[in-house]
Amino acid sequence: MKDQKISALLIVFNEEKNIEEALESVEFADEIIVLDSFSTDKTVEIIKTKFPKVQLYQNKFEDFTKQRNLCISYAKNEWILFLDADERITPELKKEILKEIKKPVTKKAYFFKRKFFFMGEQVNYSGTQNDKNIRLFKKEVAHYDENKRVHEGLANVENPGTLQNYLLHFSFDSYEAYYTKVIHYSRLKAKDLYEKKTPYGLIKQLSKSIFNFFKMYFLKLGILDGKKGIILSYLSALSSFKTYEFLKEEYA
Repeated sequence: MKDQKISALLIVFNEEKNIEEALESVEFADEIIVLDSFSTDKTVEIIKTKFPKVQLYQNKFEDFTKQRNLCISYAKNEWILFLDADERITPELKKEILKEIKKPVTKKAYFFKRKFFFMGEQVNYSGTQNDKNIRLFKKEVAHYDENKRVHEGLANVENPGTLQNYLLHFSFDSYEAYYTKVIHYSRLKAKDLYEKKTPYGLIKQLSKSIFNFFKMYFLKLGILDGKKGIILSYLSALSSFKTYEFLKEEYA
C-alpha cells in the first residue's frame, strides 16, 4: 500500500493571534498550504519568519467556497486536512488521524467533533454539544459546493466517518469580534438568497430571527450556558435578521 500523505490547508485573513498555534498543531502534515486574503496585520510576516516550509499564497476574498476550492487546487497529496485558524489539532486527534488513514479500508471523508470556546471559556450547550465538521477528506472528493458562500460543505461526499477525539475550536475572544463575523456572514448569505430568487419578507425576517433565538436558547439548551448562552442565542437571531435586512437593502 502506498504511503498515505496529508496536505494541511488553511484559508486566513488577519489571524495574527491564531496563526502560530494553528500551524504548530498541523506540523505533522507532509505539506502545509496557507491561502491568505491579503491580511493587513502580521499574519503573513509570522508565516514567513517562523514557518518557512509553509507554502503561502494570496488571493482576494470573494467568498469562503471559492477560497477553499482554490486552496485545494494547490495541494498535491491524497489526503486533505482543512483547518480554520481558530482550530487546533490535539496530540490525541493527531494520532487518530495518522492511524485512520493507514487502514486498508477508509472512508473518503471524516467529521471532526469540536469543543467550542467563546470569550476564553468552553461552551457546553447552545448547540455546540453536537458540533462537528468535515475536516479530513480524500482529494478525489475535495470540492466545496459553489452554491453556498457560507457554511460551505463538500459537494459529493456520501456516508462520512467520524473521528472520536475532539478538535478544539477557539472561537472569538470578544463579543465585538463575533458580531463582526455575524455581519460579514450575513452579507454573504443575503447574496445567496438573492441568487436563489428568495424575496424579502418582514414576517419571514422576524419569525426566523425569533425562532433562531428560541431554538438555540431553549431547544439546544443555551439556557444552561448562562450569560454566554444568551449572547450566542442573540447573535444567532441577529444573523437571520441581518441576512434579510441586507437582502432588502442591497438587492430589493
